[in-house]
Amino acid sequence: MRAAVLHETGQDKLEVHDDVEAVGFGPGKVRLRMRAAGLCHSDLSAMSGVLPQPAPLVPGHEGAGEVIEVGEGVTGLSPGDRVLLCWLPACGGCPACRRGQTHLCLSGFARAGTPSFRRAGTDLFGFAGTGTFAEELVVPAGCAVPVPDDVPYDIAALIGCGVTTGLGAALDTARVAAGSSVAVIGCGGVGVSVAQGARASGAAHIVAVDPTAARREAVLRFGATEAVPPEGLGDARRRITGGEGFDYVFEAVGTSATARTAYEATRRGGTLCVVGAGAADDFLKISMFELFLDEKRILPSLFGGGNVLRAYERAIALWRAGRVDLAGLITHRVPLARVNDAVDQMRSGEALRTCVEI
Repeated sequence: MRAAVLHETGQDKLEVHDDVEAVGFGPGKVRLRMRAAGLCHSDLSAMSGVLPQPAPLVPGHEGAGEVIEVGEGVTGLSPGDRVLLCWLPACGGCPACRRGQTHLCLSGFARAGTPSFRRAGTDLFGFAGTGTFAEELVVPAGCAVPVPDDVPYDIAALIGCGVTTGLGAALDTARVAAGSSVAVIGCGGVGVSVAQGARASGAAHIVAVDPTAARREAVLRFGATEAVPPEGLGDARRRITGGEGFDYVFEAVGTSATARTAYEATRRGGTLCVVGAGAADDFLKISMFELFLDEKRILPSLFGGGNVLRAYERAIALWRAGRVDLAGLITHRVPLARVNDAVDQMRSGEALRTCVEI
């Protein structure tokens, strides 16, 4: 089968090979035929080494397809079922799951160190234990979540991560209040989904911040009331909040510099929600005095901060009702053979999401 492979961490380009094998099928597992995958910035971070992931690897963690084969003991799934890929499924038995914080389950991360593919006698890893830039994939049954027939594969793929992360940050983690002021720093697929979640929550002002003109123009179609370059954030803060700061600021880039900017743009007593995935050695500096005096809530949001299965259902319901636009997030489409076009589009800021058609 074909798959896109990064042979060494730090390489700029992926190589598409047609002699890759998906491995690990057995009890409790399912074999999937992938149909669509989304390229998320986290994939680029894994390729560059910002996020820890053994190599060689097959990137991709947003995906959707159909079940080819189910292993012994698998219930609720059958060959032919349409599914989206959940890269961080809940095990149900760890302390986080027992507390109801299923999005903090670490079982999915543990899979990142187990080979998912093989080529020419060499083991290949799948990013985040998945690897959706491949024609076939073997995963635990909990990673394959059935979706209704009316949900296209490309939209299902985005719901598997970026859409759920962004909507959940606004709806579950920060719990944006109606009538509030919101700023979103970083307007890729996740940031745009945050803006849609803030709009669904009834925010009065949603200021989108991004250095790329195309993204600023695009985010206005998804609920932002205005979009500014980074140097325009201070003016927007003065105009909209009288200089006090925004009720909610979302950081969807994943750097300490943008997180610090977000902190400073948040009003005293307001909420900073960190959505971007950053490097382990990139530290956010906040003085103990300002932390005490300003009483700003700092809320990280992993995978939307809620029960992902319910979040998937919510995203589909909002999409069906026309409350969120998911098809519009897909600004580019490429076949698997041209996956490097998707990488270039993400790096340049040209794309919100590129759908890799498999």
